[in-house]
Amino acid sequence: MKDRYRLAFRLYPYARSQDQDAATPVRHPVIVMGGGPVGIAMALDLGLRGVPVLVLDDHEGVGQGSRAICFSKRTLEICDRWGCGEALLEKGVVWNVGKVFHDDRQVFEFNLLPEEGHRFPAFINLPQPFFEKTLVERVRQAQAEGAPIEIRGRNRVTAVEARDDGVTLDVDTPDGPYRLQADWLIGCDGAGSPLRGMMGLDFEGRVFEDSFLIADIRMDGDFPTERWFWFEPWFRSGASTLLHKQPDGIWRVDFQIGWEVDRVKELKEENIRARLDAMLPGVTYEIVWSSIYTFQCRRMKKFRHGRVIFAGDSAHQVSPFGARGANSGIQDVDNLGWKLASVIRGEAPDALIDSYDDERRHAADENILKSTRSTDFISPKSRISHVFRNAVLDLAERHAFARPLVNSGRLSVPCTYDGLPLNGEDALPGGPARTRPGSPCPDAPLAGETLLRRLGGGFTLLCIDAEAPEVEGVERIALTSTDDPTGALSDRYLGAASGAVYLIRPDQHVAARWARATARDIEAALARACGRT
Repeated sequence: MKDRYRLAFRLYPYARSQDQDAATPVRHPVIVMGGGPVGIAMALDLGLRGVPVLVLDDHEGVGQGSRAICFSKRTLEICDRWGCGEALLEKGVVWNVGKVFHDDRQVFEFNLLPEEGHRFPAFINLPQPFFEKTLVERVRQAQAEGAPIEIRGRNRVTAVEARDDGVTLDVDTPDGPYRLQADWLIGCDGAGSPLRGMMGLDFEGRVFEDSFLIADIRMDGDFPTERWFWFEPWFRSGASTLLHKQPDGIWRVDFQIGWEVDRVKELKEENIRARLDAMLPGVTYEIVWSSIYTFQCRRMKKFRHGRVIFAGDSAHQVSPFGARGANSGIQDVDNLGWKLASVIRGEAPDALIDSYDDERRHAADENILKSTRSTDFISPKSRISHVFRNAVLDLAERHAFARPLVNSGRLSVPCTYDGLPLNGEDALPGGPARTRPGSPCPDAPLAGETLLRRLGGGFTLLCIDAEAPEVEGVERIALTSTDDPTGALSDRYLGAASGAVYLIRPDQHVAARWARATARDIEAALARACGRT
């Protein structure tokens, strides 16, 4: 059995740094621990904001298994602000449609992006190593343009000492150990987080007693570019099965195989092939990677511990059904980057970092709830639950009202930060619920470009058929009906209102909105969004 993923991209080979020869530990503004997708994204976001950042990774690149493959529209929109959204889109397999089957019958299908006017699709499928490689390539381009980003491979953190004013790190390398200091340390070192262990911290939540066999295969199948999910499939290769297309003729297959299984036996090639042959009779394929996994729906009690902050899988874990892992990690970065940069530059108080903890724990709880519900539906733990699940599937085949109850994995969407401290006024009578304060901004086509491209990555005042004063530190964009060729902008941002003024945060979440706004209104909302009130 070949394993193309273990041929890791060696993107940042070990090189001795000047810090290793320093007489006293060199201090860095920000050190990121872990060079996976979240760690590299964190460095890219901060570096593009002009914040010097150092990534320490115990490897020299990416690879070591396929892992995540589904990257959401929101992730692509965030990456587009970093300058690599189109590169990801070009490499990935685009899909919007999913189909659900029970036994040999199609129960229903769904479209995750039924409306027009978005630059990016609902999802692309792209193996995680290629996603990471694209981010690192963008880092290299940013470095060439002057962004203060450094990545050190084979620099393994072995101990940390956190204090009120910073963190001291012991680092091991092929040339021996050395010591560093940081104003801020961001833990992006994955689900097994050594940093979390060093600090004596743990997860709270639930571990699911079920096992899934995952196989990536190369085949020339006639399946469309869609997400296909079977409950109790006719081919009996597992209690449920998921099929996804990836680039380069690779397909991802997940088989639900139960809790009490012999993992060594199940991973033998002949046994994997037995399951695949039953599912794909007469199809020629090559197995390129396989593994067995279980999953958890858990998170840390707090994501911030003084000058140490956790993001991505090191802070929270969910089941893979719904593609919430890597996507929520990228949203962590999007939330934290502008806040930490503002604090470091002295533009906002230290307390703004607490809002990262508030908002991303809120998002993690939402993801865990939805992921837990998906897992309970896919893997019922009692006879009654199983009967209920199958009754829902039978009803959904014939009646539309039952289809929202079918849960083969509620797919990742960005979180709305309802009721949290940074939100300002909602003074837009008749305004759409989808763009209330705390919500992520939906895209919309404009004359010659799209809205999210216009908004950029700073505080922005979006005026639609409305006037508003200029405010220091806020870019102002004025749009009218002539800029809205399809009506999507009006539908998504005005609703029943005749005009609107929106204050948009750097992570393109709505801070506040009004029918009319004074300078005092805007300045008050800006102060609140920056944690100054």
